[in-house]
Amino acid sequence: MKVHEISMLKYLLVPIHREGWPFIALFAAVAVLLGLLWQPLGWLGALLTAWCAFFFRNPDRVVPLDDALVISPADGLVQMVGPAVPPPELGMGEAALTRVSVFMSVFDVHVNRAPIAGRIVKLAYKPGRFFNASLDKASEQNERMAVRMETGDGREVAFVQIAGLVARRIKNHLREGQNVRAGERFGLIRFGSRVDVYLPPGVEPLVACGQRCLSGETVLADLSRVGPAREGEAR
Repeated sequence: MKVHEISMLKYLLVPIHREGWPFIALFAAVAVLLGLLWQPLGWLGALLTAWCAFFFRNPDRVVPLDDALVISPADGLVQMVGPAVPPPELGMGEAALTRVSVFMSVFDVHVNRAPIAGRIVKLAYKPGRFFNASLDKASEQNERMAVRMETGDGREVAFVQIAGLVARRIKNHLREGQNVRAGERFGLIRFGSRVDVYLPPGVEPLVACGQRCLSGETVLADLSRVGPAREGEAR
């Protein structure tokens, strides 16, 4: 049996997403100017600069190698689990599917990853409002980028990036017709937001409300599993 190791240095030195460097530079410049005006303000600016770098961290993740698994596309809290109709712009019909909503606070990693391996069938951007992403109405009224994809066995999974109260920019690098791997990075949302995942008919979630997720690692559902939805409780 092979021995696998990861160095503590690699664990501690988390890479920064390239989208973050202009913001980090801006925060740092403002911190210097504030420090020249009044030193305590400079320390406050330095703290905000550190938070900005923390926000844009882009760590590697260990993705389960199983094409039947639906993996969380975002870090954060499972905020809602239940039936919902996919966004109409995706053309997936009016039947409700099981939706898992993962809410990202400003302290979570905001790099998003493909929840399953497959082909991108459709991308649909819709402008909208900027309500708190933890509200149910955010799925319908907030700015969003919706993605419809087809797995190797012909089933469909949809996921939607939703802007939040302070989020003002959704980044998505996917293309229609593109094949992606589970856990592959495809974009991010700046400064607090949510990602919804719509499971195929008959597939039950393996997460419960209140559970913490890691993008690219936490299993939301298993397409090969037959059985009731998993439940959980805080202890």
